[in-house]
Amino acid sequence: MSINIVQGAALVCLGWSCTVFLLQLVGITKLYRNHTTPLPPPASPSLPENEVPHVTVVRPVKGVEVGLYECLASTFRLAYPKSKLSIRLCVDSKSDPAYPVLCQLVVDFPNFDAQVLVEEEDPILHGSAGHVNNLGPNPKIRNISRAYREAKGDVIWIVDCNVWVAKNAAGRMVDKLFGFQPNSGGGVDRTTPYKFVHQLPLVVDLDNSSSGASAVNKSSSTEGQSLLPSTVPKDNQNRNQGLLAHGGRLEEMFMSTTHAKFYGAINAVGVAPCIVGKSNMFRKSHLDAFTTVSSNPLLHSSDSTRGTGIDFFSSYICEDHLIGDLIWRSSFPGSVGYKNHGLVFGEVAVQPMAGMSVAAYIARRVRWLRVRKWTVLAATLVEPGVESLVCCAYFAFAVTTLPWFNSTFGVPQTWSAMATLWFGAVTIWMSIDRWLTSKLFRLHSLDVDENTPFFARGTARTGGTTQRPFREWIAAWLGREFLALPIWTTAVLLGTTVKWRGRQFKVRMDMSVVEVDDRKSRADVIGGSKPRPRMAGSPDSKDRVD
Repeated sequence: MSINIVQGAALVCLGWSCTVFLLQLVGITKLYRNHTTPLPPPASPSLPENEVPHVTVVRPVKGVEVGLYECLASTFRLAYPKSKLSIRLCVDSKSDPAYPVLCQLVVDFPNFDAQVLVEEEDPILHGSAGHVNNLGPNPKIRNISRAYREAKGDVIWIVDCNVWVAKNAAGRMVDKLFGFQPNSGGGVDRTTPYKFVHQLPLVVDLDNSSSGASAVNKSSSTEGQSLLPSTVPKDNQNRNQGLLAHGGRLEEMFMSTTHAKFYGAINAVGVAPCIVGKSNMFRKSHLDAFTTVSSNPLLHSSDSTRGTGIDFFSSYICEDHLIGDLIWRSSFPGSVGYKNHGLVFGEVAVQPMAGMSVAAYIARRVRWLRVRKWTVLAATLVEPGVESLVCCAYFAFAVTTLPWFNSTFGVPQTWSAMATLWFGAVTIWMSIDRWLTSKLFRLHSLDVDENTPFFARGTARTGGTTQRPFREWIAAWLGREFLALPIWTTAVLLGTTVKWRGRQFKVRMDMSVVEVDDRKSRADVIGGSKPRPRMAGSPDSKDRVD
């Protein structure tokens, strides 16, 4: 009986590890095919002006991130008809240190429909006809609510302030959303449109970067908002800071290896929503309809108090996943014939980063996992099994346990054979990651010009970043891999609290959060006053069928 149990476990481990290997192969193939060569020009900007969709670009801002000006300026440098582009820079108050930067951008690019919208001046939240509690506490939703409500046209493109986008990003995002496709005759064909499109995020750590140090700005925010210094340290300034100062390198490694591979694979297969809220585009008319109780049978009558559109999600954290999930699940007669989510392969959302410590990286990952735990519980619980050290251990255990491998290939059924096989599998995994990151960071698929900042030029172009020496790369890879399981254990099994905007909260199963403050005799409930939208198939739905 015990032998059968062990062999059964080995079969499960073999099936799981092979599935992970296959998913990685799908992701790597998609990334290699779409991110290592220049992309063809987008079709939508070449359409007659009256046929070009109007895009409202909404950029929520909090504090002065590294490279903030260049990231926001990339919106003004898009190769998209100016008459079809509205830009809304959103900040919570005029006292925010980023406010002068936003005003300067509007001055520097005068021929655009651009506005700086201040949350403190939102008539829904302030003034004689407004009230501060008309929206929930989610700071990002409160920040962009007015820009969404007053948007021109139907297309909404939400881009975080710390993201740089290439000049043809808008055109390619619109092409994917509407199904525009250039044909051989120079015209535009139509294919199946999508309800929601997004970009692959890629972090570029600027610590120890010798190029373009003057192009970045200061961050004075605390952990949980922005963790970036006033300048990028040069090699001789940062060399002696020690390993614990290089959390940004770990974040860069995670986003360009594990995250990129599985993000690409899941979106290629299209079996479930998988998005990160860095650069997302959708139709306002769709989200408004999907958040209206009378239009969406997935919603309950209690959801009618939550508002519509973006405001519907203001009482909860992890709003990006909730928006994407609702759009994925919802449909109505006008949305029939649309695909769900489309990743715009080749268009990278580049996030420059500097000055993040290892402790800040760990805190960031713990916070994200604790929030994500209740949004996609199954995926969170199995996450350790997709990491190299654990997945390769599963594979090595299966191969050295199942009799077929012994009788067919002569694989010894010993611990030393298992250790050797594990080490070999991990080495192959690492070698593939090294190859993949070297390809991704060339940024060959991005369109560059004289306005492209050094951190977005890639390692293969003059004036860009340099490829990591192998000794630095392997140190970051090993650090990221060996920290993965302890971080997951801490986040998922050993706590439920997160730091959010400088305050401590306990995350509830319905994704509402309760403030934890020992100095007070009460706990302020964030999001608890309104029920989460219960959708068919969601974990807390009475209609769920497993």
